[in-house]
Amino acid sequence: MDGDRKTTLAGFAGALAVLGLLFWAVGIDALVGHLSRARLPLVLAVVTMTVVWLSCWGMSLHTVLGALDSPVPAHTAILVFSSAVFSNAITPFGQAGGEPVAALLVSEAADSEYETGLAAIASVDTLHFVPSIGLATVGLGTFAVESVNLDQNLYFAAAAVGLLAATFLGAALLGWQYRYEIERVVVGVLTPVIRRVSGVLPRVEPPEGNVIEDRIEGFFTAIDRVAGSRRTILLASLYSTAGWLSLSTALWLSLASLGHVVPFVAMLVVVPVASIAAITPLPGGLGGIEAAFIALIVSTTGLAASVAGAGVVIYRLSTYWLTLFIGGTTAAILGERYRSS
Repeated sequence: MDGDRKTTLAGFAGALAVLGLLFWAVGIDALVGHLSRARLPLVLAVVTMTVVWLSCWGMSLHTVLGALDSPVPAHTAILVFSSAVFSNAITPFGQAGGEPVAALLVSEAADSEYETGLAAIASVDTLHFVPSIGLATVGLGTFAVESVNLDQNLYFAAAAVGLLAATFLGAALLGWQYRYEIERVVVGVLTPVIRRVSGVLPRVEPPEGNVIEDRIEGFFTAIDRVAGSRRTILLASLYSTAGWLSLSTALWLSLASLGHVVPFVAMLVVVPVASIAAITPLPGGLGGIEAAFIALIVSTTGLAASVAGAGVVIYRLSTYWLTLFIGGTTAAILGERYRSS
């Protein structure tokens, strides 16, 4: 546990160093000057849109859990999702690093098996891809129709959206077509690994091979149930889309609070594409995401880097640091319940 804590602290120290260099490059004095003139009502509106985002994506989780016969009240799903955001925000590589912890929190709140929680959070994260790609495509298409001059960063954004769309659709089609073959491979690979790891842990009895197979098969069965329910996919996707629009609105309001009203369509490009930077090996992509946001805002709106940086500070204070506090509190409560059970 101490090692994990030290690793997390080291990760945040590295992220803060990256942020320091980024804001130094942007111009700290100018950035602070813009922030000092921010209009409080609009900043509070950013916080409101952050709550709307958490609520929408929490309802997406609520919908998926209902399809898995592990229903929880809507407010519980929203709080549990915020705890999942927390686990992703403090681990390297974003969602890829935080998924196992998030699954544990979901399964604890839903009083379900771990594989059900993992299937739920994996399904929700997967469903978030389609609306993000769709909104980014709409934004880029609007820029093309309006004949806006695309600079190098926007060409990169277009390429990133195209690559994400092709990768996601290809992986989804192949994964569904060969899902049973993938299940057999996963069972064959993980079963001996799990037994070997469990065998060297103190006071942990290595599980039987058939138990491991049943748990892995339970995960794939849960995924099948979600994928087979059109109503679940449609409703969860609608909540996801509303969440992305809320995040885009929060960024638009962040810039508006500084006195700069920019085309909203630009935010539809910036938010999904910049979020890709969460895969950097820093806690929740901290530092890398801010750099991506600033570069894309400058590219799509023509604002000065110092203005973009100030807007990103307001946006991230609400969507990252505030949710870190909310999610951390919820995760601590759920973790205590898990330890006492």
